[in-house]
Amino acid sequence: MAPAQGPTGKDPMLDTTQTARDPLLWNPDIAPLPRQKRDWTWITLAAVWMGMVHNVVAYEAAAGLMAIGFSAMQCLLIVWTAYCSLFVAMWFNARAGTEWGIPFCVLIRAAFGPRGAVIPVAIRAVVAIFWFSVQSYAASQALDAIAASLWPDWSSLHLPDGTALGPWLAVTMIWGLHALVAAHGIHRIRNFELVAGPLVLVVAGAAALWAIRICHGTGPLFAIPSTLHGSALFLKGGAAVTSIIGIWASFAVNIPDLSRFVRSQRDQAIGQLIGLPVTAVIFTPMSILITSATLVMFGKPIWNPVEILMRIHNTPLTLAGGITIIVAALSVNVAGNIVPAAYDLLSLFPRRLDFDRAGITVILLGLFVAPWLWFDHPQTVFALLGLLSAVLAPITGIMLADYYLVRRQTIDLAQLYSFSGLYAGRRGWRPSALAATGLTLLLLLPPALLPAGTLPGQDAINAVSWFLGIATGALLYTGFNRHPLHRPNDL
Repeated sequence: MAPAQGPTGKDPMLDTTQTARDPLLWNPDIAPLPRQKRDWTWITLAAVWMGMVHNVVAYEAAAGLMAIGFSAMQCLLIVWTAYCSLFVAMWFNARAGTEWGIPFCVLIRAAFGPRGAVIPVAIRAVVAIFWFSVQSYAASQALDAIAASLWPDWSSLHLPDGTALGPWLAVTMIWGLHALVAAHGIHRIRNFELVAGPLVLVVAGAAALWAIRICHGTGPLFAIPSTLHGSALFLKGGAAVTSIIGIWASFAVNIPDLSRFVRSQRDQAIGQLIGLPVTAVIFTPMSILITSATLVMFGKPIWNPVEILMRIHNTPLTLAGGITIIVAALSVNVAGNIVPAAYDLLSLFPRRLDFDRAGITVILLGLFVAPWLWFDHPQTVFALLGLLSAVLAPITGIMLADYYLVRRQTIDLAQLYSFSGLYAGRRGWRPSALAATGLTLLLLLPPALLPAGTLPGQDAINAVSWFLGIATGALLYTGFNRHPLHRPNDL
């Protein structure tokens, strides 16, 4: 079969009579999506991103930035820079999903080969399941605290051995809610996100207006000057941008999982623009305003929204705020973690799973992670997730270089589902992608793992590690595939 020409605007679908496709690489849920089934508009994608950006981790991010010494306006600039950078990477990487209707786990085969793709797919699945577990357990703690404030007897519930029953009931309910939302495929998830994303923004806006009334203005936090200057401002600012990006770095890899449902490139671009940098730069000052109000009311800034609800002692507000926090956690988890991890598991076990079963498997694996055992040590958790995100940076660069520089936006869809096709490389592995990933990690990981001051330029490398990882991975991969002694598909 001749390579499909793209981007063209015509439907480049895989022929379902194609006998060359391997059952270990093909599943109806990861097959190319026909254009007539791509019904997401820019509103849909913007709502999905709104639901993901509005979460407790993003809310508390400003707290960490201000604690380092940044002013409120510098926090806004850092957030804007991080999300604009993410938008650019995701916009480019999402285009392939929208054009060809395939998820990340299939698209990555062009660069790494059908067997080599297992490595980035497995890494992405691990990141998604860990994030799912973290967000879900945080939501269960919020539900437990809210239930205790609304029903005093909740805290007195115990198992026969004396173990508090309330937290386990909260875990059960939160995991069950995730299963309910994720059941019946992507269309139920889409409908949930269309409500959840805007709802969280409306509630946050109302809370920000309440905060302005309490503070009689923007509040004391906006008046605190920066304590960082010169090189310290540059290095810490770069590290802060990289940290914010780290929350979503893995999604820069698998954005095709969502963009494959969008009807046009225009919808994809507008939806992500509104849902990412625009929403983030609106949401960040809301979190600072609300925290300013807590400084006025309680004499100290409180960045945890659950603690704020507990201190206000207002039952209707506690109920409304608690539901919003839980909806926000569900929103980011379903679209940001369950969907990509489900596709990743589908590509690893295509003959045993469909999308619904894969989603339930992700939820169950999140339980086996047992976050209650290590949740009190968040530095360890986020250090691990940060390293995994660093590993994904060169993969992002390789995907972009493969699609735009090596393939010139041309893909033969049928051969993405074959071990012996155009993208098979050497026995299913493409050494150029593996070598580019390995060499880039040799540059990124030592500065990140070794104690500060061990290596020259260590702080500068860490400050721009995500950008450096993308650029280095892309340059190395492109260089390997332009070697005059080899054809690109051999490497």
